[in-house]
Amino acid sequence: MPASPGASGDSDEVLMERFCQGDAQAFDALFQRYARPVQGYLARLTGSAATAEDLAQLTFLSLVRARGRYQAGARVRPWLYAIATNAARDHARRHRRPEDLTPEGELPLTAVADTPEPRDAGLERAVQRALEQLPEGQRLPILMHRFEGMGFAEIAEALGLTESAVKVRAHRGYARLRELLAPLQQETSR
Repeated sequence: MPASPGASGDSDEVLMERFCQGDAQAFDALFQRYARPVQGYLARLTGSAATAEDLAQLTFLSLVRARGRYQAGARVRPWLYAIATNAARDHARRHRRPEDLTPEGELPLTAVADTPEPRDAGLERAVQRALEQLPEGQRLPILMHRFEGMGFAEIAEALGLTESAVKVRAHRGYARLRELLAPLQQETSR
């Protein structure tokens, strides 16, 4: 997938190269382009909007710190999502228990959406629980593919895997999700 020009008209890669050369406005453009999608991804990954906000800020701080390691021409989006995924993994290692539970003791469903729409909270809870039951190797490709709209090549680049490995993991994850959500489908078809 080619780099996507946004409001500034420059591709992600051009903006990143400009930022590496000291152009703060290029960073602002990248931040405007990716802050909400990255935060939404992290909210789905962690189950907490507050944690996702903190991790999104940490992701962009890491991007600033790592700009010296950016290789000119490398795709920015997979690199940024790799940074976000690593931030979430580090956070999970440090905080084994979820921070913000509902009064019922469940993870809140406060994922940041690009466009607000009516939601079925019960369905969201069921999908979140099903996703949580998947091993990370299957969950991450599904979150990036289904919720972030990333192609398998981008996901492979972000996770440091081959494209075929990502496809296998996603396929197995989607199959397991269908199994986990089958009772819900049967319930709604009655």
